[in-house]
Amino acid sequence: MVDARAVLFLVLGIVAVWFVAIGAFTDFFDQLGVGSFATTTSLFKLGRLVPDEEIPGTLNVGHAIPTFAEAFITIAVVPVEMTTLVLMIGAAVAGAWIGAGYVASWPRRWIQIGMGTLLLVAAVIIVARVTNLVPGGGDAIGLTGIRLVIGIAGNFVLGALMTLGIGLYAPCMILVGLLGMKATVAYPIMMGSCAFLMPAASVRFVRSGRYHLRATLGLAIAGTPAVFLAAYVVKALPLTAVKWLVVGVVVYTAAAMLRSAAKEARPT
Repeated sequence: MVDARAVLFLVLGIVAVWFVAIGAFTDFFDQLGVGSFATTTSLFKLGRLVPDEEIPGTLNVGHAIPTFAEAFITIAVVPVEMTTLVLMIGAAVAGAWIGAGYVASWPRRWIQIGMGTLLLVAAVIIVARVTNLVPGGGDAIGLTGIRLVIGIAGNFVLGALMTLGIGLYAPCMILVGLLGMKATVAYPIMMGSCAFLMPAASVRFVRSGRYHLRATLGLAIAGTPAVFLAAYVVKALPLTAVKWLVVGVVVYTAAAMLRSAAKEARPT
């Protein structure tokens, strides 16, 4: 008979405490809408815990299970037109599958440049959301016609960018608002998109070995209970200060990524 405690101790021995802590922290705030990719990337980079070239794969593989839990919760409670939801999720999955095929084979310097640049873009998007510089949305819970086409195309691009380690949440919220949908509709769309695209992208990252096993396990183990804690116990927090803090950390991380890329380019 297998001793459950022995298995638990074995797993904890494999997974460092800091990876578990990062998973709990980032997925807790992910459920509340802050996003997990930028914060996880920043913590990995600040602590020098995961090689830069393994960060995109680790994010997609490690956060997959917690994000699926988020999607299950939000799709069940937030009204959204199903055709719009299914088509936008499908577009994100297609974008991620194609994007992962490229990113999984990129040299480390390319990944550093790509992540550094897009992290700066992510910081700008977060600032735009916090300061209400973009439309807050309308009353629609679904899309038709040209707006649906734009929504599908936009989510395809966001799905591809996810494979480079750039979170989909903030830009998806802006996309939903620009297309005239209710702000709350962004939650099932963005969380559902991530829940289905991350396993698709993960297959390619796992096949190529471009992910960090211990970090991945830490995110998956701690992230899921953190999601349920945020959804059913805490439910909501005043997050403006947290988002400004994320902006500062993301900008610092972007600069560090670009600085590392510059060092890679120097002749030895």
